Amino acid sequence: MPHMSGSRFMSETFKGYGVTHLFVMPYVLNPVLRDCEQLGIRRVMCHSEKGAAYMADGFARVGHRPSVCMAQSVGAANLAAGLQDARLACSPVVAITGRLEQIKQHRHAYQEIDHRGPFEAVTKFHSQVTSARELPFFLRQAFREATTGTPGPTHLDLHGIDGTVVANEEADLELIVEQPFTRVPPFRPEPELELVREALGLLSSAKRPVIVAGGGVTASQAQADLVALAEKLSIPVATAMNAKAAISADHPLAVGVPGNYSRSCANKIVCESDLVFFVGSHTGGQLTHDWRIPPAGTTVIQVDINAAELGRSYPVRLGMQGDARATLRKMLEECESGEPRTEWLDRVHQLIREWREEVAPLVNSDDLPMRPERLCKELSETLPSDAILVSDTGHAGVWTGTMLDLKHSGQSFIRCAGSLGWGIPAAIGAKCAAPDRPVICFTGDGGVYYHLTELDTALRSGVNTVTVINNNSSLNQEQFGVEQTYGARVPGSDELWMLSDIDFAKVAESMGCFGVEVTRPDEFSGALDQALSCGKPAVIDVKTHIEGIAPPAWLPPGAP
Repeated sequence: MPHMSGSRFMSETFKGYGVTHLFVMPYVLNPVLRDCEQLGIRRVMCHSEKGAAYMADGFARVGHRPSVCMAQSVGAANLAAGLQDARLACSPVVAITGRLEQIKQHRHAYQEIDHRGPFEAVTKFHSQVTSARELPFFLRQAFREATTGTPGPTHLDLHGIDGTVVANEEADLELIVEQPFTRVPPFRPEPELELVREALGLLSSAKRPVIVAGGGVTASQAQADLVALAEKLSIPVATAMNAKAAISADHPLAVGVPGNYSRSCANKIVCESDLVFFVGSHTGGQLTHDWRIPPAGTTVIQVDINAAELGRSYPVRLGMQGDARATLRKMLEECESGEPRTEWLDRVHQLIREWREEVAPLVNSDDLPMRPERLCKELSETLPSDAILVSDTGHAGVWTGTMLDLKHSGQSFIRCAGSLGWGIPAAIGAKCAAPDRPVICFTGDGGVYYHLTELDTALRSGVNTVTVINNNSSLNQEQFGVEQTYGARVPGSDELWMLSDIDFAKVAESMGCFGVEVTRPDEFSGALDQALSCGKPAVIDVKTHIEGIAPPAWLPPGAP
């Protein structure tokens, strides 16, 4: 058994598990960072622990493999806060922190808190590591837990404020890399054949079925199989935000995103269906508009790699445990082409057409400042065919969910699952995972302020992302609630949602990045071309209308 330091063991393990980047907030595990450099693993030094966690999240989701972020004990709670998004998005992030040795606990050590609680709230697996001898077990377990079942973040707490008590210790350490756990999913379980046939029978007999694809379809890379089954059975497809790129927006069976960040037509179609087939979906509150779409009592089929998800929110007529791609392929093998559901599809197309006609005046508006709906149209039409679009939350999530169309099978989409400000660092992580693809972050001025400093991280690291800012100098998504409280727009209410008028293009340029301002729709295409070709991180500051507020998502009459 080789004799080596904990540092060397960690570095060799990272290399074996296919880790190409470490997202770190110094000062942490310097011996590991040194050894990783020797092995060709890039170190990305961030400006905040949350930024490091968000970068690791973006990397893991785009790369379909585990990623690593690290911070010392002082910043551990900040790193845990950043893992909330990875937890909500089922992202396989391995977090490593320092922790003062036990003899220094409960004695008011400088800058030390017990951060086990924050990590237990946002991880699938959490453990202390007190010596190098424990690394072979716990490090493998962290990768195993992160990738299996429903993926999610894990955490190891290494003794020493920066983890070096463990890293510097030497021991006889056996390096074992378990290849299945270097990727997501590590295994592709299939449901029993009789359940597949029963599901196909239910789908065939339904008059108005709809497929609702969740993030599991994206994680499983089952997009082509999803579309093939929908086409074979003539079933329309709605997608969760995490599966937005699973079917081209102009496909005749594409419905759009239902739930809170939705087109009214998508919610109406799901509510009018007589059978909903959830594929790789948690059936969570955002997708279902707080479990009202589809309404209670709808017949449900559900497939998920984690059996604990079957029937969690909707009682299922039939549940199947299985990987999304493996299950869809098994269904394709067993099914025959169904009769065209002409009446149902005519109704689906009517609802989509009515929605497009309703929003057309805003989508095509020449108003200045620009309407955000028009900005989404311009971005939809100019987005490269192999682009990765990274969306922040809040209004950025609403606009990308409702108004932005992905029309090419080579395009990808990931979105913030929790905290505003995720977009810029997540895009950096995504670009590290796919350096040859254009990565565009869509966010608002409110989201930019959180982690604007990470543009410097991108610049130093040569990670050339493009950030498109819907800049209306406000948090105008909050406007209604604030003015409802005050009864009108008054000076005091303005303080709670209006922001300073900032030229983010000039801010980007002052940091050494590329910046360009857009005030008119016809300027956007050229600005995006410049940003993609400038050879450095870029910001497109789009001045938009402060009254550009997304309407509330549609609910059926009488919904609670």
